[in-house]
Amino acid sequence: MKALKILQEISEQFKVPVVTDIHSVEEAFMAADFVDVLQIPAFLCRQTELLVAAAKTGKVVNIKGQFLSGQAMHFAADKVAQTGNTKIMLTERGNSYGYQDLVVDFRNIPEMQMSGYPVVMDITHSLQQPNQSLGITGGRPDLIGLIGNAAIASMVDGLFLETHPNPSEAKSDGANMLQLDLVEELLVKWIKIREAVVFL
Repeated sequence: MKALKILQEISEQFKVPVVTDIHSVEEAFMAADFVDVLQIPAFLCRQTELLVAAAKTGKVVNIKGQFLSGQAMHFAADKVAQTGNTKIMLTERGNSYGYQDLVVDFRNIPEMQMSGYPVVMDITHSLQQPNQSLGITGGRPDLIGLIGNAAIASMVDGLFLETHPNPSEAKSDGANMLQLDLVEELLVKWIKIREAVVFL
């Protein structure tokens, strides 16, 4: 509850919508009082009960898919839409083709867009390298720009990335984060790429 109140304060202070993951039906209804978007984490995107609970709050539901094709994501979206809530986003976050890496199949972006809902590219989670021999998750933050460029060229509707002033000190996912002071320059580049792609 304390964390949710912090998110609410951030939203009110900066006048921006906020999002949080939910992991259970109970969390869906609790979080809905504090945030604008309920996010279904990658490994839970096939849990019908959770999808329906999130939908019934009336909030925007962002479904992150992992180990699902773009076509399979349509079924997750349908479970939400069948409640009458069509405020849906679909997020691509890479697929596993082995034990220690994730790979983005950019064909999934137009495939998911065929559902009629906006599609977001989760850049930093797609660059995770799970199950490393040291027992911790690794990452490839040096490829953040590349994945973002390719997603924009694929006409993705939105980008998601994690950032931190000092990623090595982050409580979670530091290995694949973008350092905070590099964000502005990269966003400016992405805006220019997006404008060029739309012009073409």
